[in-house]
Amino acid sequence: MYLRRHSSAHRRRTVLLAAATGLLLTGISGCSPGSSGTADASLAALPRSTPAGLAEYYGQTPKWRECGAPGFECASLKAPLDYDEPSAGDIDLAVSRKKATGPGERLGSLLVNPGGPGGSAIGYLQSYAGIGYPQGVRARYDMVAVDPRGVARSAPVTCLDGPRMDAYTQTDVTPDDTAEQDRLSAAFKKFASGCETYDKTSRTVLPHVSTIEAARDMDLVRAALGDEKLNYVGASYGTFLGATYAGLYPERVGRLVLDGAMDPSLDARELNEQQTAGFETAFQSFAKDCVGRSDCPLGTGTPDEAGKRLKEFFTTLDRTPIATGDPDGRKLGEALATTGVIAAMYDEGAWPQLRDALTAAIKEKDGAGLLALSDSYYERDPDGTYTNLMFANAAVNCLDQPPSFTSPQEVKEALPDFEKASPVFGAGLAWSALNCGYWPVKPTGEPHRITADGAAPIVVVGTTRDPATPYPWAEALADQLSSGRLLTYDGDGHTAYGRGSDCIDGAIDTYLLDGTPPTDGKRCS
Repeated sequence: MYLRRHSSAHRRRTVLLAAATGLLLTGISGCSPGSSGTADASLAALPRSTPAGLAEYYGQTPKWRECGAPGFECASLKAPLDYDEPSAGDIDLAVSRKKATGPGERLGSLLVNPGGPGGSAIGYLQSYAGIGYPQGVRARYDMVAVDPRGVARSAPVTCLDGPRMDAYTQTDVTPDDTAEQDRLSAAFKKFASGCETYDKTSRTVLPHVSTIEAARDMDLVRAALGDEKLNYVGASYGTFLGATYAGLYPERVGRLVLDGAMDPSLDARELNEQQTAGFETAFQSFAKDCVGRSDCPLGTGTPDEAGKRLKEFFTTLDRTPIATGDPDGRKLGEALATTGVIAAMYDEGAWPQLRDALTAAIKEKDGAGLLALSDSYYERDPDGTYTNLMFANAAVNCLDQPPSFTSPQEVKEALPDFEKASPVFGAGLAWSALNCGYWPVKPTGEPHRITADGAAPIVVVGTTRDPATPYPWAEALADQLSSGRLLTYDGDGHTAYGRGSDCIDGAIDTYLLDGTPPTDGKRCS
């Protein structure tokens, strides 16, 4: 699934349910021991007492040190590789913080997570949250981030080197015949196999990067920080991580904000299809704005007509990729171009950049602009290296739920539904969802509800035209959570906090600083 996180450019947060040439819809969620593994089951809370085998982990004290980012400290904490067998070995969790600056009484720690799965929480903290969150929040909270297991600095999963990842991202995800279907399946298999064989860290951690395990890690961090309860702001996939924490430890919930919420009760197929519709909604907003401009590269007329022209352009690129000026020789084909367009759907502030990139590609046969958008989404650096975002994304998603599809035939049967959801993106997103069908580790989770009975009020934020986490998901999560309070932003883009709405920001800041949640159902624009 194309869910994503907060980008290194500071503002685009997503949930990446994806990991192929574009990003893949794969799924989310996992059930606790004892749940039935159905969408009607609820995540069961863990015992309040600390199991004897985990006592040493809960007794840790961070040894803070400088870590190259002015004003920030870093530390490492141990977590069991396998919570069911704590004696089986440890992994190291990377943690960073920026201490409360004052004035005002310190309120404890505020953990932040930008989503993904696969986004570096530490990168997000040091590049944005720790310096860009409202001054009043930073004054009274120690701002803290932990990279989830398998991500960035915490036992990262790696699957492919730079050149192989380049080839993977250019794989055609709208196959026209059996030969192209076979090449796509082979690419998925090669990616999955690489995650097992790239290095010892990947091989060891791959079966243990579920969202439930990451949520349990957050409780170790909470204890190490000396906080009785967890205060947390999670965006996109980070809402699923935060809701999972609440379901496991409802009595330890402090002030939780879940922005750009996901619905854990949906299976992977439902998540992918509904997200596909979300991207179509976002594209319709972009196209409506574009066709009203004299310089729109998609022409005039209706948004649907603009969508047809974009689809025709993608088809042209599928036949004949265009030059980009890339020093590694990459051309812009349909796969990279689609990813570039999708990347700009997360934030309406990127629409001018997308118009320029499409103009250059369509009218001048210059694909550099769309390639740059795609590279930003994949976190590809100019030297040809990638962060582990896409690797961790697939590893978490494919472990958290059974796959949407297990064969090309299943995808072909689903194509009409996906293409109805989005004439522009449907086919590519449907085929991309096949990646977990070849995953080397069996999934450990199933769709389920999260009620978190007994938790303090939890603020769930939804944006009405969010491409990656459709608004109904926020409604559903707020309804599932016993103490959920729905806060709605009537607007475009992915997530709402810190994106320009004084109404949204004021409601969340008041909750974080005073503990007063917004009225359930409050709407902002």
